[in-house]
Amino acid sequence: MRITVHSVAGKMPGWVDAGVQEYSKRLPGQLKLNWRSVPLARRGADPRQLRQREGDALLKGVHKGAVRVALERSGRAWSLEGRDVAFLVGGPEGLSEACLAAAAQRWSLGPLTLPHALVRIVLAEQIYRAWTIAIGHPYHRA
Repeated sequence: MRITVHSVAGKMPGWVDAGVQEYSKRLPGQLKLNWRSVPLARRGADPRQLRQREGDALLKGVHKGAVRVALERSGRAWSLEGRDVAFLVGGPEGLSEACLAAAAQRWSLGPLTLPHALVRIVLAEQIYRAWTIAIGHPYHRA
């Protein structure tokens, strides 16, 4: 199973990369967690245009057959189905309508507004947590 996070972002600080790598390396070899960043659209345009440009860039890199999951504050809980997954993480303006329409699911990390750097680490940890629950590992302790 391959999980790819497609996100609108600039260069992340080292502590973000270290946090993501910590959870990624704990995953088994058959569960690959990949990251693909697309640059922020140049600011100054209408927010809808920015979302559209960024959304087009996000969707362009999603491989066929992947379940698309939009990280969206109005989203709800869901579970991994064993298929490849493509998470879509928007920029400061959010996700485009095309990204939301293409998503099979919308997932919310909660009502908090998190900076992009923390979203990466939280997402990596939650993927790791989901895997530990699936195999009965004591990390979750639920």
